[in-house]
Amino acid sequence: MIAIAGILLVFACIIIGFLMEKGKLAVLVQPSELVTIGGAAIGTVLAANPMYLLKKMIAGLLGIIKGSPFSKQRYVDTLKMLFDLFAKSRKEGAIAIENDVEDPGNSPIFSRYPVFLADHHARDFVCDTMRMAITGGVNPFDVDQMMELDMDVHHHSESAPTQSLNSVADALPGLGIVAAVLGVVVTMGSLGGPPEEIGHKVAAALVGTFLGILLCYGVVGPLAANMSKTVDEEHSFYAMLRVVLLAFIKGTSPIMAVEIGRRAIPGHVRPSFAEVEKACREKAGEAVAVPGAA
Repeated sequence: MIAIAGILLVFACIIIGFLMEKGKLAVLVQPSELVTIGGAAIGTVLAANPMYLLKKMIAGLLGIIKGSPFSKQRYVDTLKMLFDLFAKSRKEGAIAIENDVEDPGNSPIFSRYPVFLADHHARDFVCDTMRMAITGGVNPFDVDQMMELDMDVHHHSESAPTQSLNSVADALPGLGIVAAVLGVVVTMGSLGGPPEEIGHKVAAALVGTFLGILLCYGVVGPLAANMSKTVDEEHSFYAMLRVVLLAFIKGTSPIMAVEIGRRAIPGHVRPSFAEVEKACREKAGEAVAVPGAA
């Protein structure tokens, strides 16, 4: 929502500044220029991207309105969930969580976390990794390599819509020039007419360049940058999952594995040690013993 407010502020300041210079707002309203630039931009998107990327691009733009899904509370809930899973495995044996990772939708642990279940890739990332740990015979280094490969493939896939949107932003100034050149062609065809008519057509041609640059640097470019930051936040989330899972697979106790993961969370959404400990204690139903604590 902040991104939308920022774009509205861009338009408001430009319009106010234009009016302060005694400009006539009606001159900026040129539907033909919008059709030329907007239609051409949409056409380049359709020509350059397959359908699955177009869907991801739309989903990413809608996600900007909703805001980042990777809040502090989501990290706390995820760490609680992992602690519950690890504690069950440590208490009852690794085979006890086999049904949980094979069918997470019906798992008594995972079912308490609908946000996690709705994130299909994160769910599969955790379950597939734990499945490898349950089967045994797999070196932790090899598991780490598989998780890293999974993360790289996912990050590349999620970055593709952002790159496509950036390419549209880069094309908009050029499309604005195209609209301006068309306006000049129309103006040249009207030479000899009333000066007012020629002036109006010249203004319309210049508006084309103005719109192309404005949409590039004031709308599409910032939206692409916002989407890119969301992709980076998602990558940080998976990095936290990777650290926690690897620590437990190496034999670290559940609470220490969760603490290691907490340290991997970006600072602006990182929960405190007390917040995570309290969450794990509430879910476990008893106090969590921290190694080394008095």
